[in-house]
Amino acid sequence: MRAESESRQPSRPWVYGVHRMTKSELIARIAELNPHLYQRDVERIVSTIFEEIASALARGDRVELRGFGAFSVKHRDSRIGRNPRTGETVKVEAKAAPYFKTGKQLRELLNGGDPVS
Repeated sequence: MRAESESRQPSRPWVYGVHRMTKSELIARIAELNPHLYQRDVERIVSTIFEEIASALARGDRVELRGFGAFSVKHRDSRIGRNPRTGETVKVEAKAAPYFKTGKQLRELLNGGDPVS
């Protein structure tokens, strides 16, 4: 039997040596890099950007941030699935899922190349 501490997710944002940045950490970093802005204003800006991206996707629009990537919505048709435990067939409803495609500059940066300026 697992110890209780082993079954819970770690409280730290490090997984396999990779740091996961949270929204609050992003806000703090932007505020740190822009000392002329109040942290509450940076928080409002970041929240507004995320809300606008989400609203655009909800309308079915595509959001492109040149060099960074593009957010869009992929529509999945309904289908017949199978419950893996019982083998029973199950109707899976049609759904929409967010999709992100990296831009050229971000892809180059991640693969060790110099990003195109």
